[in-house]
Amino acid sequence: MAKIKIGIVGCGFIANRKHLPMLLLHNDVEVVAFCDIIKERAEASAKQFGTADAKVYENYQDLVARKDIDVVHVCTPNSTHSEISVAALQSGKHVMCEKPMAKTSAEAKAMLDAAKASGKKLTIGYQNRFRTDSQFIKKLCDQGDLGDIYLGKAFATRRRGVPIWGVFMNKALQGGGPLIDLGTHALDLTLWMMDNYEPVSALGSTYDKIGKLGSPANGMGLWDPEKYEVEDSAFGMVKFKNGATVVLEASWAINMIVSNEAMTMLCGTKGGADMFPATGPIVRVADFQSAEGLHVRVNGENAGKLFIQNYAMGAEFIGSGEKKEDFAGGKLEMTTWLNAIRNDTDVVVKPEQAYTVTRVLEAIYQSAASGKLVEL
Repeated sequence: MAKIKIGIVGCGFIANRKHLPMLLLHNDVEVVAFCDIIKERAEASAKQFGTADAKVYENYQDLVARKDIDVVHVCTPNSTHSEISVAALQSGKHVMCEKPMAKTSAEAKAMLDAAKASGKKLTIGYQNRFRTDSQFIKKLCDQGDLGDIYLGKAFATRRRGVPIWGVFMNKALQGGGPLIDLGTHALDLTLWMMDNYEPVSALGSTYDKIGKLGSPANGMGLWDPEKYEVEDSAFGMVKFKNGATVVLEASWAINMIVSNEAMTMLCGTKGGADMFPATGPIVRVADFQSAEGLHVRVNGENAGKLFIQNYAMGAEFIGSGEKKEDFAGGKLEMTTWLNAIRNDTDVVVKPEQAYTVTRVLEAIYQSAASGKLVEL
């Protein structure tokens, strides 16, 4: 069987820590092309992860023009996701684009249209769906164990976790802060488990209270308050066609003891489920290799009695040499994506679903700016 030839556009943190290590676990995959506007970054990635004859590019158009490349992974700032993905799809490549799908819903729609027109596969990098706790709760939902799920809470909160590298604080390139960066994961998880993609309205608030002040306690290092252009926390409430409600919380910096990153809580007519306890010390997704591991809590009523059942999923991490990767779910995500290409089957993270996530996030931002409810 011919090997799957892949090109990487954007050779920064997410490419080097998630995409490339996970791709190299597959013997039938070759990463043959690397592109970055900083050539040295592309060269470094090519040396570590590429084939002996891997080529390096500074312009993504040169990479997607190659006839021998089957798949393109887009790992660039949010503002370029659509442009690069559309070009790759139109040139006959399958595309995995990092989350969020795009900076705006219009850009996301262009990606969706390009995928349909080209007949090529498009998926978005929501690796948190593939964690063991996510898979467990999804199975409960699909089996009907929770009944009709009418309330979901999507959590993406860090007490102090402002990413100081790259362009995360650049509003023009990213479109926002923790809402579009972290909130996108939590919202994707929640909508996927509820299997509800018909939002009708959104109300939101965003705050810039700590970002402009700076914080010496930031777990990722000091940031320059003068360069902080995005919100440091955001909150939204979304109503759906069937009457269901989703509440979304996202923050990089907030005076809150408990941090819940990329997690969900679901309430249904038969039962409820959540990730981790609602109180007490919570480890971030990036810390899942700790002894705490992954946890799910299911609650409901049985024989006239209320019950709470705790499930320990076990620690989850990916080993790459002596280095442990910190993207729980990344291995299964990549395997599932490559299997869809190998077997010509549907992708798990469907672009239509990711498009809805982008629409909701955009509506929350619009509501926060206008102070009004936004109809979808």
